[in-house]
Amino acid sequence: MQTNLEKNRTKPASLEGKVAIVTGANGGIGTAIAQQFLAEGASVVLTDLAQSGEPLASSGDQAIFFKHDVSQEQAWSDVVERTLNRFGKVDVLVNAAGIHRHGAMMDTTVESMEALFRVNQLGTFLGMKAVIDAFRGNRQGAIVNISSCLATRGVPGQFAYAASKWAVRGMTKNAALELASLNIRVNAVMPGPTDTPMFRGLPEADQSAIAAMIPFGRVARPDEIAAAVAFLSSEAAGYISGAELEVDGAVFA
Repeated sequence: MQTNLEKNRTKPASLEGKVAIVTGANGGIGTAIAQQFLAEGASVVLTDLAQSGEPLASSGDQAIFFKHDVSQEQAWSDVVERTLNRFGKVDVLVNAAGIHRHGAMMDTTVESMEALFRVNQLGTFLGMKAVIDAFRGNRQGAIVNISSCLATRGVPGQFAYAASKWAVRGMTKNAALELASLNIRVNAVMPGPTDTPMFRGLPEADQSAIAAMIPFGRVARPDEIAAAVAFLSSEAAGYISGAELEVDGAVFA
């Protein structure tokens, strides 16, 4: 017979049987998150403006891709509806879609500011709002928003991007408070420089300079970011909400 202590014991980190929506899944961190979720037994809806076949290659019926503009409210309604039709529920949302543009404040145009706002901030807001009814049906849910280590302090040349990621931090905190009564957890992961196609597109000298700034002496691997997201999405993190997990090699410690 199980004791009360055994019944209430926190379960190990696992996503077995969960259904997750992962945006921005066409490469880089988003793809790594989808792969991690699939490896842990989740069914995954990958979304992006362009299709990535990598996580789908050997996933069978466990994964599906939807073309998706996260800045459009109706597109979010469609993704959630199609997810419910395919898998019957939604347990996890990972808002990983994002764009990045360098620029100081005086060099930032209205068009650039708006583009970053629409994808990074508005897209995250619309995603959180879109899954609430599905989570109500489960009487639980987990949301992980991808912010950035650049949203921890002022960083030259990152005005619009950092502003959008600071906004993600604020929305995460407020959503965690507002949704706690529904047993919905909302957390943020804040990656540091990561070995993605965007990073590898930088000049080698810039890559080396960035790596040299990091106490670990290297940039993060996408799977290291994905592991943090998977933990916060699992029942092992069942009492964690409103948290910000920095995965940055102590660059801003």
